[in-house]
Amino acid sequence: MPELILGGARSGKSRYAEQCARDSGLEVVYIATAQALDGEMQARIEHHRAARPPHWRTVEAPCALAATLAAQAAAGRCLLVDCLTLWLSNLLCADAESLLATEVDALSAVLPQLPGQVLLVSNEVGWGIVPDNPLARRFRDEAGRLHQRLAAQCARVTLVVAGLPLTLKESS
Repeated sequence: MPELILGGARSGKSRYAEQCARDSGLEVVYIATAQALDGEMQARIEHHRAARPPHWRTVEAPCALAATLAAQAAAGRCLLVDCLTLWLSNLLCADAESLLATEVDALSAVLPQLPGQVLLVSNEVGWGIVPDNPLARRFRDEAGRLHQRLAAQCARVTLVVAGLPLTLKESS
């Protein structure tokens, strides 16, 4: 069963997920959703890449996450997706209304079928002020809906705050 790992910006959620992947003892495939659309994002991607063990394989999946997970999942393998909110941003910016719904439905459908371990990292963005523009409000709302849907499907949900993991849900 997959694990959903939530936290705010610089909360330590990615570091926590990477430690879980290391501790799994499994082959790790890092599923990256970020796109280097500017210099700052390129620098962030390089920083994250440099922090990962060199033997981890990286697969880029800016939009087709469900298909990528289905293709990469295997018994004895840990898939670490970082992060769902960048993936959601990519889908919203694609400006194709049906793409968002189709991809979220596909992710929800494929998760229970995946062999191996799956770690899903995402930003909790709903605790701040109400955004002042429609796209930002929609992003916040879609992220909240996505997190609720995935949390219902995941065996474990962890919230990371100040580098400390707090277990919100753990199914036995």
